[in-house]
Amino acid sequence: MQIPAFPLSKQVLYAFGMMGWSMMINLISVILVYLYIPPSGSGLPILISQAAVFGLFNVISLITAGGRFTDAIFDPLIAQLSDRSRNPEGRRIPFMKMAILPSLVFCCLVFHPPEQAESRVNIAWLVFALTGFYLSTTTYIIPYNALLPELAPKSHDKVRLSTWQSVGYVTGIGIASNAFNIADLLQRSFGFGSRLAALQYTVMMLAMLAAVFMAVTAWTIDEKKYARSVPSGVPIMQALQETLTNKNFLLFIVADFAYFIGITIISAGVLYFVTVLLQLPETIGNKLMITMILVSFLFYPVVNWLSPKTGKKPIVVVSLLLLAIVFAGIYFLGRPALGPRLQIYSLVILAALPMASLNILPVAILAEVIAEDTRKTGANKEAIYFAVRYFFVKIAQTFGIALFSMFLIYGKDVGHDYGIRLNGLLGFVLCIVAAIIFSRFKEGKNS
Repeated sequence: MQIPAFPLSKQVLYAFGMMGWSMMINLISVILVYLYIPPSGSGLPILISQAAVFGLFNVISLITAGGRFTDAIFDPLIAQLSDRSRNPEGRRIPFMKMAILPSLVFCCLVFHPPEQAESRVNIAWLVFALTGFYLSTTTYIIPYNALLPELAPKSHDKVRLSTWQSVGYVTGIGIASNAFNIADLLQRSFGFGSRLAALQYTVMMLAMLAAVFMAVTAWTIDEKKYARSVPSGVPIMQALQETLTNKNFLLFIVADFAYFIGITIISAGVLYFVTVLLQLPETIGNKLMITMILVSFLFYPVVNWLSPKTGKKPIVVVSLLLLAIVFAGIYFLGRPALGPRLQIYSLVILAALPMASLNILPVAILAEVIAEDTRKTGANKEAIYFAVRYFFVKIAQTFGIALFSMFLIYGKDVGHDYGIRLNGLLGFVLCIVAAIIFSRFKEGKNS
């Protein structure tokens, strides 16, 4: 039976799922470290110990690392179940539906510690809530991404659907970045005496909205109609071995790994860059994110037009080098040569250029790698490939948060900020490494 083309209206609905997932993930990325290790003057209580473990790691870095590692191990299991599923509704959608409510619940629990003061109970609570959150969202995002190469069979279709997916992702970031502004509004309008309580209600509202967006995709896309769903018969260990011996895929993964450590440092550090290095109010964060999103959107049509002409690889390499310059700029934030707002807006606008392509092309490139593997082996292992990719993404995010938190030991307050600046240098090195490694990637003629 001929599978109908995936229409534009459905591509937009597909993007809603990424937008909801992005909102939840970025609530964790942007607020978590700031909430549990607040800088002085933030108005937030200290909730867990900030003492260094073994002189290098703090408690929050160990907790996030442990939760992410557990989550990353869970990825291939969900991928195998999805790839081999014979559910009459499809291989992907049923898992996505199942994951939405737990993702919402655990996202809220992360920000509702039992004690509003430093406590070991809060440490145990955070371990439990973060692990549950990561496992729940994995159950949604792995099958979700595995749908992309099935819904977009041709190269230009993959780039177009990846573009809509990216629109969803950055829009989710933009919405999540308003958390502190919404918290301020709640405090002013409803008289919350506690900054923590205002943030908790804000997270609850945004997480509920995110869950609605995730449900839109899960309940409006007919997987059986638009995807050729052929269950894989390859056992999990064989599928992993075949995936990890794909040299081109490994080059992609290593570069991706370095990039995501760097981008996680930006997500975790943006509030510190603004409030400590530049001494601006934390509420400017959403204005920065909206500026970056709007400027990056201007370049989305350029990426779609340019990638068939030059190939995806050269655009990605140049974008990584531009992002390295952004990281180098972070190290120098707060110097007296320029005003603080001009400094941060200049970096944000410069970052928007590489982010436009790096939000679109990697997923399309991976979909091409998967399609080539399917042509060679005859096995449909889409979810396994995305699971391996997200395994390394999550390990990279774990390292990113852990390294960022660890460097804060060396300074996180005004006048004592060397730890924050060191993160800029680390991001610079990582983006250069990612560009060098990805330059060896072999792009197909029709990619």
